[in-house]
Amino acid sequence: MDEGRNSHTRAIVTGGAQGVGLAVANRLVDEGCRAVALVGRSKEKGKAAVDALKKKGADVIFISADLSDAAASGHVVAEALGHFGSLNALVNAAATSARGSLVDTTPEVFDQIFHTNVRGPFFLMQRLVRHLLEAEKPGSIVNVLSMSAHAGQSFLAPYSSSKGALAVLTKNAANAYRKNRIRVNAVLPGWMDTPGENIVQQKWHDAPADWLEKAEAGQPMGQLAKPDQLAGLIAYMISPHSGIMTGSLVDYDQNVAGVVGE
Repeated sequence: MDEGRNSHTRAIVTGGAQGVGLAVANRLVDEGCRAVALVGRSKEKGKAAVDALKKKGADVIFISADLSDAAASGHVVAEALGHFGSLNALVNAAATSARGSLVDTTPEVFDQIFHTNVRGPFFLMQRLVRHLLEAEKPGSIVNVLSMSAHAGQSFLAPYSSSKGALAVLTKNAANAYRKNRIRVNAVLPGWMDTPGENIVQQKWHDAPADWLEKAEAGQPMGQLAKPDQLAGLIAYMISPHSGIMTGSLVDYDQNVAGVVGE
């Protein structure tokens, strides 16, 4: 690990109180980042995350926000800028994976998923890019998508569609602001072992207590993807060490998209 490669990173990390977001925040701090704004809904989890990261010497704040509300995005960026003075990085890790097929998804569920998974990241990106353009400074954004953006299971129709939309937004923004040295990339993780996934398995699939053990036994590499593993890639993509990399959608899975019957 290069402990200094994110020493100039001043970041907002959504979903930052647990799972992938918290793992990313920890990795950024371990790599020298000293200014991190965690965004989430649970103030209790947020406080615990802030306390832990501050022990590592970072200036960390928690911003409670419902990112499905477009106004919240402006509030988040304004509060982070008010505290840190400047920002140059954003990791959009917050998401909902509520279930629904094409034929049974209600308008309410559709809106909930798209507002959280697309609208929230869109307006956070908008606010950060405006700040970077005004400051005439470079920056880096990483969006956390899903392998479901390639198609997804039948019960993930709106979720998969939202991640597909975020994939296009990633490339569109990368192209639009590359001459301003604002880089925008994305990772597409496969099935992950996170607190959120545990809730999903119990809520939507009536999974037994040992669902994770059984799931991992059936995977090619004997495990589900772990947040700490993915965090290393995201931290690299955020950092200047990833150079000119922009507009990239990186699959992060043990199953290869497009392979059938093996």
